[in-house]
Amino acid sequence: MKDFGVHRVLEPNGVVPVTAWRLDNSAEIGPKELRIDLEMIHMEWDSFNQICSHCGFDESKMKARLIQIVDERGKLHNPYTDSGGLFIGTVAAMGEELSTESFAVGDRIISLSTLTGMAMHIENIEKIDFDYGQVTCKGYVIAFEATDLAKYSEQVPIKYLLPAIDEGGNFRGVSRALENEEKNRIAIIGSNLITTILYAQILKETCGEDSQISAILDQDAFVDFTAEALTEAVFPVIDKVHFVDLSQPVEAFQRVMEWEGTQEEMDAVVNLEDIVGSETLSTLLVKERSLVFYTSLKNNYTTGLLVADSMGKEIIPYALDGYVKDAQAFASGLVSNVLGNLERIDAMYGGKKRKSNSVASKKRENNGFSAVQKIDDFVYQSPVTRAMVNEALNVAQYDCNVIIQGETGVGKEKIFDIIHQNSPRQGKPCVKINCATIQESLAESEFFGYEKGAFTGAQSSGKAGYFELANNGTLFLDEIGSLSLNMQSKLLRVLQDNTYYRVGGTEQKHTNVRVICANNVSLRKLVEDGLFREDLFYRLNICSIEVPALRNRKEDIHCLAETFIRGYSKKYGVEKEFDQDAYEKLESYPWPGNVRELENAVHRMYISERERIIGGDTVDHLLNAAVYEELIVNIRKEIYEENHVDFNQIMEEQEKRLIAYALKKEGTTRKAAEYLNLPQATLARKKVRYGL
Repeated sequence: MKDFGVHRVLEPNGVVPVTAWRLDNSAEIGPKELRIDLEMIHMEWDSFNQICSHCGFDESKMKARLIQIVDERGKLHNPYTDSGGLFIGTVAAMGEELSTESFAVGDRIISLSTLTGMAMHIENIEKIDFDYGQVTCKGYVIAFEATDLAKYSEQVPIKYLLPAIDEGGNFRGVSRALENEEKNRIAIIGSNLITTILYAQILKETCGEDSQISAILDQDAFVDFTAEALTEAVFPVIDKVHFVDLSQPVEAFQRVMEWEGTQEEMDAVVNLEDIVGSETLSTLLVKERSLVFYTSLKNNYTTGLLVADSMGKEIIPYALDGYVKDAQAFASGLVSNVLGNLERIDAMYGGKKRKSNSVASKKRENNGFSAVQKIDDFVYQSPVTRAMVNEALNVAQYDCNVIIQGETGVGKEKIFDIIHQNSPRQGKPCVKINCATIQESLAESEFFGYEKGAFTGAQSSGKAGYFELANNGTLFLDEIGSLSLNMQSKLLRVLQDNTYYRVGGTEQKHTNVRVICANNVSLRKLVEDGLFREDLFYRLNICSIEVPALRNRKEDIHCLAETFIRGYSKKYGVEKEFDQDAYEKLESYPWPGNVRELENAVHRMYISERERIIGGDTVDHLLNAAVYEELIVNIRKEIYEENHVDFNQIMEEQEKRLIAYALKKEGTTRKAAEYLNLPQATLARKKVRYGL
């Protein structure tokens, strides 16, 4: 069997590279490996869309996120979408056991295998192409003997070739399924123009030039274009272009039928889109006992089956996915046949980052999950929170250490509960510790336990420590950054060796514990400040989860407030609820104390409001009163008890409070300066002056 990189797997043990959580991405190569200098990555479209939406189409944030994924995993493997991409690069080094007949150092090559199965390192990212999902970067990939690679022949432009290679197996699947079928009218529900026209060309080649191909596109994705302009660019490969709202499939179906000028359904439908509603539209559009193609099992294949069942409509679903040999030659020929159309589409794109990209990607990210979601007692509605929860559920299955980061009150312990309850250690011991409450003099005995008589005041029977209590289970260390450097050193030793001694003991004890820690200040920053051991940080930081602040997931405020008010209604036996104005007031507040502050505020509103309906005025009064108390210096005592007041001192104290509030509210000096209408440099100087 050819080597495909199993030796590069770091976590978890016993799996193959494509399913591993983390790979060894060191640059030194083995005898059956290649190191390839990166030129460009072509990301799978679902992964690219997810990162775009997660980062708000901010290019600098996207670059940081991509580098973070590769740093954490040692490969390009998006944990949300479980997908990666392809690349083009130049062979920099080859192992001595590899044949030079296929490749040589200096060859420019492309990958035909997924990057989720190859080790990778990215030094920097130069450019992101939002129209093609392509990333120009520097770094390297470690490929293996079994990795499918090909020399780049330069017969067609690489930016067209890589998307065609990425879909090669799907193209063949469509072609084979339809080659003996008589299909005259086919609809493609497209997610982007490049892949849409490539699928259309396959359909034309398979079903004949006389077949009628209609492209159905989500209107939010293409607000910059007109149907007439797009039709001109894609004709004659695509005959008609329709813009619809895919999230409203019944209305979309009616409009398509009207534009098609017939009530006769399609002979086949190819669904490339992830937006919920596209699967319903596919089922509505296709004839009875005809084919509906889905480009992957993820884009609502199962929902499509349920919709067909509810309609009493028999369809033939076909899940496209797979690998095709000779992918480069196949893709190159396909691109050559539609090169003129691709160049016209490229000219329409113009290399601009359009607003429609963000709108459509957000719709895909929402993916129909506008309803409130709940895992145990963790309630959420925001796509940002959903992405974070999905990451936590993904991490849960791997028995690795985790760092949970986030501001005070965001719900880090709730995320820990989700990880533990969905992990292989569920049902095993679970010990939660707040490190900030442990006295330094008692820390060692608390963590490792002690033998009888170990010190004055020790229990006569001795005592088990946290590691002993959590053995075979999970240990949650909240506020781990508060531990002393001395205690951090001892904790590192246990995590490295899985052994320890009780205080006053001579018997070595073994431990099997998964450690998950949390902190409200970035541990990486604490490392930079010399307050946290770097080696302990890297031992813990197998995976990190950032719990977003409540102000960054405002969609959660409504469902959380509703959950809290129902809980207090049940507790106190008096039914109360918020009106719409109250919810709007709650959503407009910045919540510097996050979910904990929200819950406390709802509790106070419930107690203070005598009426059953809590209105916006009540919410506004309580929240603004809290802000007023925080911002305004109380000088009543000075006025009544002193012969004079110190104007300068009072103004300085007021200025300090105002700047502190702005920093807490906005999070950064730039945003705080904008909030106060001050130059950022001025605010930064005052921040230093007041020690904020």
